[in-house]
Amino acid sequence: MTGEAIKRSAQAAANDAARAREAQRVTLVAMATNLVLSVLQVVVGVFANAFSLVADAVHSFSDLLTDAMVLFAARKGADPADADHPYGHDRIETVVSMFLGLILCGVGTGFLWSAGVRIQSAGTLPALHPAALWTALGTLIAKETLFRYTMAASRRLRSRMLEANAWHARTDAASSLVVAVGIGGGLYGYRFVEPLAAALVGFMILRMGLMLAYAAIRELIDTAASAELVERIRATINATPGVVGGHQLRTRRMAHRVLCDAHVQVDPRITVSEGHHIAESVRRRVCARHPEVDDVLVHVDAEDDLDGMTPPVGGVPERAELLDKVQALLGDGFPAPARVLVHYLGGRVEVEVFYPLVEVPEAERLHARLREGLQGLPGVRSVRLHMTVAL
Repeated sequence: MTGEAIKRSAQAAANDAARAREAQRVTLVAMATNLVLSVLQVVVGVFANAFSLVADAVHSFSDLLTDAMVLFAARKGADPADADHPYGHDRIETVVSMFLGLILCGVGTGFLWSAGVRIQSAGTLPALHPAALWTALGTLIAKETLFRYTMAASRRLRSRMLEANAWHARTDAASSLVVAVGIGGGLYGYRFVEPLAAALVGFMILRMGLMLAYAAIRELIDTAASAELVERIRATINATPGVVGGHQLRTRRMAHRVLCDAHVQVDPRITVSEGHHIAESVRRRVCARHPEVDDVLVHVDAEDDLDGMTPPVGGVPERAELLDKVQALLGDGFPAPARVLVHYLGGRVEVEVFYPLVEVPEAERLHARLREGLQGLPGVRSVRLHMTVAL
C-alpha cells in the first residue's frame, strides 16, 4: 500500500470515528429527553386522570428501546473493515433504519386502529384536569425540538438511521398533538376531535414508515445512486485525461457512502503502468469532485468490451504458447528475442518481437520465418518484427 493510500485510509477511519461519536451524542440526547418526558407524563397522567397521557408515556418508553438500537448501530457501523466485512459495517445503519421504518408502520397502524375504537367510545372519556393539557403541549414542543435537532444531525452526517430516528421523534410529537387535541376537546366538550386527529396522524406516520423502510430495502438490494449523480460521475470519468471512453458504471449505497465501479477504455498500446496511472487519476477525480462517493474501483480496458467482438472458433493462443512457438521457429540459429509483446485486440492477436541487433541477411530470413509460422496460428492477425540492423 502506498503512502498516499495509507494516509487516505487513516483519514477515512478518523472521519468515520468522528461521525460515529456525533451520532452517538445525538442519540444520547434523545434517550435522556424521552426518559424525562416519560416519567413526567406518567406522573401527571395518573394525577390528572388522563389515560391517553399515560399511554403516550408508554410510547415514549418504547422510544428508549429504539434509541438504544440506534446507539448500538452507530457504534458498530463505525467499526473498520475486517476479514468478514471487507466493505465495513455501514450496512448495520441500513438494517436499523429498515427496522425503525417498520416500527413507524406499526405505530401508524396502531393510531388508525385506536382512532376507530375511540370514535365508537367517544362519550365515555373520563373527566380531565387542565394540567394534562399543559403537559401534553410541553411534550409536543420538546418532541418537535428533538425532531428538528436529530434531523439536522442526520443531514449533516448523511445518516439515514438518524433520519429514521428523527421521524420517530416526529411521530411522538404527532402523538402528543393528538393527546393535546383530545384533552382540549374533552375539556371543552368536543370529544370527537381526538379520534379524527388520530386517524390523520396515523396515515402520516404510516406513510413515513413505508418510505423509510422502502429506502432501506432499496439500499440493501444495492439499488443504484440517483440518475443525476450517476451522470455527473460518468462525465467526470470521461473528462479524465487518457480515458478514451467510460462504460459499465455501477453504483450502490452503503449508509452515507456511495461505492462505484467502472470500466475505462484507454489507448491499447500504452504501458501497464500508464494504464494504472489513468485508473488512479479517475478514482481521485471522482472522489474529489463528488464528496458522497467514498471509493471507485476502475477496470482498465484496451478496447470497448461492449462491442461484442468474438474470438475465432479455435480461440486465441496464450502468451506461453506464442513464446514456445517463437522459440521453436528460431531454432538454434538465432538468439532469443529481447522482448515479445502480445496484444489481444478485436478478438485477435497481434505479436511484436524485438531484437537489439541483427545482420541484414538474417533479418530478412528471421522476419519471414516468424511471420509465416505465427500467422499460421488461429487467431493471430499480424506479426511485427522490430530490430536494429547491422550494416
